[in-house]
Amino acid sequence: GDGGSGGSPPVEAAPGRSQIFATVVDTFLEKLVAAGSYQRFASCYRCFYKLQPDMTRSIYEQFISQLQTSIKEEIQEVKDEGNLEVLFNSLDKIVEEAKNREEPAW
Repeated sequence: GDGGSGGSPPVEAAPGRSQIFATVVDTFLEKLVAAGSYQRFASCYRCFYKLQPDMTRSIYEQFISQLQTSIKEEIQEVKDEGNLEVLFNSLDKIVEEAKNREEPAW
């Protein structure tokens, strides 16, 4: 007999990795908002902007807010499903395989 309460602990993504992932996500969202700046948005829809500046602003703000929300929800869903560790492992595998190749792996 083994005796005592052995058993392996529940498999979780390493805190370091999860923390890095969370930071990457936040940075990505910030960069996304910066890249999709209002000036850029307005210039894409210049005609509409000239006719309806207030409406353009409102649409832009709703768009950015929805975008951030849906990205965060997607990420949370992945976390909740517990596929994060699997994802990280497959990423490691891709990185390993990429080392043996000449061309970049996408």
